[in-house]
Amino acid sequence: MGGCVRDWLLGLEAKDFDVEVFGLDYEAMGRTLAPFGATDLVGRSFGVLKIRIGGIEYDFSLPRRESKTGAGHRGFAVAPEPNLTEADAAARRDFTLNAIAYDPFENRVIDPHGGERDLKARLLRHTSAAFVEDPLRVLRGFQLAARFELTMASETAGLCRAIKSAYTELPIERVWGEWDKWATKAAKPSLGLVVLKQTGWLAHFPEIATLDGLPQEPEWHPEGDALTHTNHCLDALVGLPAWRDGAPHTRRVLTFAVLAHDFGKAGTTHQADRRGKIRWVSPGHESAGGPLTETFLQRIGAPHDLVHQVRPLVVHHLAHHHGQTNFRDTTVRRLARKIEPATLDELTAVMLSDHLGRPPLVSTESLRRIDQLKEIAQRLAITHAAPKPIVLGRHLISLGFTPGPHFKAALDAAFESQLDGAFNDEAGGLEWMRNYLRAHPLAVK
Repeated sequence: MGGCVRDWLLGLEAKDFDVEVFGLDYEAMGRTLAPFGATDLVGRSFGVLKIRIGGIEYDFSLPRRESKTGAGHRGFAVAPEPNLTEADAAARRDFTLNAIAYDPFENRVIDPHGGERDLKARLLRHTSAAFVEDPLRVLRGFQLAARFELTMASETAGLCRAIKSAYTELPIERVWGEWDKWATKAAKPSLGLVVLKQTGWLAHFPEIATLDGLPQEPEWHPEGDALTHTNHCLDALVGLPAWRDGAPHTRRVLTFAVLAHDFGKAGTTHQADRRGKIRWVSPGHESAGGPLTETFLQRIGAPHDLVHQVRPLVVHHLAHHHGQTNFRDTTVRRLARKIEPATLDELTAVMLSDHLGRPPLVSTESLRRIDQLKEIAQRLAITHAAPKPIVLGRHLISLGFTPGPHFKAALDAAFESQLDGAFNDEAGGLEWMRNYLRAHPLAVK
């Protein structure tokens, strides 16, 4: 029952298999499963037993009742009841579309709470009034809406608003778990943010909340306010090959970079005269978004390496709008270094998502610059990694110098010249260094 049945009904490949066993106690269930492989008893107190068969892990569980005993996601008393009715067993599930079961022996769908109807209507509805006992269910609804293109029933949204204050009871690792699913599995990410707004839970993420209603210049952003723009950008992103074909880590980086790319607008947006007309402008919002991105990701429990990779993408997402009309090789090499450990492949995906988030507006000049940046990065072989220094300390040693702090100035100068295109291989780097040392004999003395 649960997610595997939901996915099967949607025509998707099922991955998480939960099997609910009626009419047996825990020991009898274990004896029955033992011939099929080693069983993991870690879920004994919940009446759950795990077993791996043919490389697939199954969770076998007994029907159970759950009663609220304390605050937060874990404040429950669990009591397995093998003879519980199917309807009562399903009532503990969060949403009706997750409370559908299938009996393979009788080839029968068991749906006491109307989950199949709601699934067809793409509606996210709570299964019972017990929904309010677990605040994590609101964030589950947030990521489920994005993954399966669902809208939340108004009465369910009302229950979510009623437990808004319970957000502080959630462990940060569980908060991150739901955000991570949203970032890596969403079919339409904007629908997750719609749920957060509908339930009032957007207030728990102020960097996003400040975008709601934040004005943008209509001539440049006909789609509306900054949150509307962000939603369009996110939905455009998941259609791009960089996200669609990307590994989970790549999807994670790109989704959070696009989500955060305009965080800085809240503190920089104002009206000013531009070409004789009063317009909404947000100068410097890219750099202003850097610290806000870091704060947001830390608040939701994101891994540190993700923070370091997302922040430079936010800070430099308008690099194609600044400076010269055409990119030079030197500019692209230096940009790749600035955004490290992020990559130019990731940056151009963020740029393109940002551009596609202004429907129906399309700028052929912006698209040309993004394409040019991609082409130069590919030609220089720095699409997926920034340039690395060619001339190293071992080269200075090979020229007869003793290692020491005095190496740094010479090696820094070599790398700067490399970025400028003075050389592109080891032989050229050594020749450059010999000439440099003749002109700067004290640099490595």
